[in-house]
Amino acid sequence: YGFINTCLKSLVVEKYGEETWEKLRLQAGVQDSFLTFEVYKDEITMQLVDKACKILGVPADMVLREFGEYFFEFCKRSGYDHMLRTLGGNLYEFIENLDALHSYLSLSYQAILLLFVFPQEMNAPSFRVEKNEDGSMHLHYYSDRRGLCHIVPGIIGAAALDFFNIEISMEIVHQTEEEERTGKKEHIVFLVTQNPVFSYKERNEFSSSSQYLADSEKQIENQLHKEDLEKARNTIRDRGSSVCPVKKSHWKTIRGMITLGKGKLLRGFDPVYPKSLWIDTKTFCNGLPFHMVFDKELRVKQAGVSIQKIVPGLRTMGICLDLYFSIVHPEVPFTISSIQKFINSQFVFQTRREMMPESWKQRPMLELRGQMIWMESLQCMLYLCSPLLRTLHELEERQMHIADIAPHDVTRDLILLNQQRLAEMELSNQLERKKEELQILSKHLEEEKKKTEALLYAMLPQHVANQLKEGKRVEAGEFKECTILFSDVVTFTSICAQCEPIQIVLMLNSMYLRFDRLTTVHDVYKVETIGDAYMVVGGVPVPVPTHAERVANFALGMIIAAKGVQNPVSGNPIQIRVGIHTGPVLAGVVGEKMPRYCLFGDTVNIASRMESHGVPSKIHLSSTAYQCLKYKNFEMTERGEIEVKGKGKMHTYFLIRNKTATEDEIMGRP
Repeated sequence: YGFINTCLKSLVVEKYGEETWEKLRLQAGVQDSFLTFEVYKDEITMQLVDKACKILGVPADMVLREFGEYFFEFCKRSGYDHMLRTLGGNLYEFIENLDALHSYLSLSYQAILLLFVFPQEMNAPSFRVEKNEDGSMHLHYYSDRRGLCHIVPGIIGAAALDFFNIEISMEIVHQTEEEERTGKKEHIVFLVTQNPVFSYKERNEFSSSSQYLADSEKQIENQLHKEDLEKARNTIRDRGSSVCPVKKSHWKTIRGMITLGKGKLLRGFDPVYPKSLWIDTKTFCNGLPFHMVFDKELRVKQAGVSIQKIVPGLRTMGICLDLYFSIVHPEVPFTISSIQKFINSQFVFQTRREMMPESWKQRPMLELRGQMIWMESLQCMLYLCSPLLRTLHELEERQMHIADIAPHDVTRDLILLNQQRLAEMELSNQLERKKEELQILSKHLEEEKKKTEALLYAMLPQHVANQLKEGKRVEAGEFKECTILFSDVVTFTSICAQCEPIQIVLMLNSMYLRFDRLTTVHDVYKVETIGDAYMVVGGVPVPVPTHAERVANFALGMIIAAKGVQNPVSGNPIQIRVGIHTGPVLAGVVGEKMPRYCLFGDTVNIASRMESHGVPSKIHLSSTAYQCLKYKNFEMTERGEIEVKGKGKMHTYFLIRNKTATEDEIMGRP
């Protein structure tokens, strides 16, 4: 179920971070979130575990054990704490009732499967526990899923420490694969040994108060009759043995026999049985309408009235039970020895279709769930059971009624209660789906937001765009020194006259893509493009002392990049003119519909004049730009004094190359 995969995700995120989980799930090829009641393929869990081992560099058994410990805590946090605590008063009883817990949970989960039309049958692992004379236990673990057995020590160890304050060690002593109806089932036998966990205070008490304890023990013994003392000791010893006990001090045994705060002796409980059974056969069969009694040969000796009504063959005493029923859980052969081996498990029987009356042929088969009790004196097995029904729909499918179930049988309440829970679970499942959809939408929205911001930042400086997004007014700013570059395509008007418009668009797009990449390489700001004119600035909107060097290197890159753009008329590389000037500007946002970040001042005009009075495939510098680059490892030649429209005579220069940077560095190539 999704609950397992969600727990695994939570473990990775909590202990190793969100990035590790993202890397793990991408390598495993699985989605980011899982629905609690959704059924997922086992391969998903196995893939996640396998990739976790590789990414974290940890063996599979350690990963699974850590997952087992975390899974126990995750179950507690998910609302199963009280349910787990009430399974048993000691570790033996806790393990013994795990199958019963799985059986209960399957009612809810399988009902959801039926509700959403999932055909899979989820086979939970099964546990069987045996006590040894030395106080240890043998835990038998059965599972259809191979390779997950190392989760068990993690779960059981965490439960033992949390619920019973004991530390245990578990080691595999036997491992086989057993043939069952569903194929091979993994059977692992763990040896479970335990030691007490004493708090610092308890250890101190035991070590420093031995004399006091001895005196108190003597005083207690004087107050108790010898016979009662012995009986009480035996009672405590018997109780302790069921917990896979550890050796206790004499005083601790005595102290355990006194009811806390009352000072009364806890005597052993001896039930009283009547000399004869005060219930007649008819009342017994009516009062327990779904019970069955059978002997070692599986011959039916007795059956309740309701099961006789559903399976008429049971009215013939002495017929073999396995002719009419098969064992669904636990998956064991239908023999008395197999049943005795799993006597502490809940048994689920299913009627055989071929042996049912004609009216049942089209209905789903009836399942019974209950407890096996071996009656030694009669050498017979009593199966106390009830119909395994989860919903009113299942009851109707079998054409049964609530009245068919005994009034004392909680199955009646369970069916009605589960009907309510189904509605709640359906709502919960819908909420989970909506949550997952919202998370996906949120991610898509975040991606679209990033795209929008990238587009906005391409049009406006980032700090200006952020101010506009916040609804703030952007004030114009004065920059005392910056470097501006203009470029255009030589004979562009002639090219346009001889080409189709689409050819011009393709040529300009090819050129501008190269130039745009260079703005990122040299960290200059692209102001605008108008036709074939391209304008950039260094030192605006963020003032930097190296503005002239950045624009100069960018200009050198433009000349190289232009050689890769083809003239659609001649087929030769295009030629560009580049002009650069350094000086003060005023910059600000203009317009509301399509706001633009514009530069104003005479510096812009002079930079434009440097471009228009330039030479093809040359970088034309003003005297102020030349002064900024003079001592910065650039090779420049003097052009001399020229007449500039609107400015008169100006002394200008040509930028040749960067003396220290290679072409690859200029172009930003690796």
